[in-house]
Amino acid sequence: MLAVDMTGDSVKAKNGSMVAYEGEMSFKKKTGGGDGLRGMVTRRLTGEQMAIMEVKGHGTCYFADRASEINLVSLHGETLYVEASNLLCADAALRTGTSFTGLRGSAQGNGLFTTTVEGSGQAAILSDGTAVVLRVTPELPLQVDPGAYIAHTGKLKQHFQSGVNFRTFIGESSGEAFQIRFEGEGLVYVQPSERNTIGGDL
Repeated sequence: MLAVDMTGDSVKAKNGSMVAYEGEMSFKKKTGGGDGLRGMVTRRLTGEQMAIMEVKGHGTCYFADRASEINLVSLHGETLYVEASNLLCADAALRTGTSFTGLRGSAQGNGLFTTTVEGSGQAAILSDGTAVVLRVTPELPLQVDPGAYIAHTGKLKQHFQSGVNFRTFIGESSGEAFQIRFEGEGLVYVQPSERNTIGGDL
């Protein structure tokens, strides 16, 4: 559970994630999840849906989603790329939108776009189990199962590649296997479980 103390400021949160609050709060549903009309239209075109609400007031607001683990990410002018279903809450000053991510999106079954959070402030992302943060450097690229990927920051290039899947080694793969390969400099957030996606077997 995430407790957010507010003194007249506001946060953006996943719609329906507020479980309790103390003090005086107001809630406003925001259509589409992106900033303004452009964000709304982009989301309708891409299918990257994120219903969010704006919470404003004085007091403490508590957020949670299906008892998932919550990870705080501090942004200092950079961009966080995160699956829409994994974004719980963000400072209102942070801009939300969508970004083209290539074939990785199709592996997730969520189209070719992912949610972006930009600016300076904090965002809270969800994981099924305790997430690990893995550093990618030019000398040390990273391969990730599409179903375990949550988010990433930094100057990273993604390649969606077929080949050996992690489940192949334990005899659970029944089709062509896929991975996401990250190259460059940045951080990748990975959860210790997999979504029910077609990313592992197609």
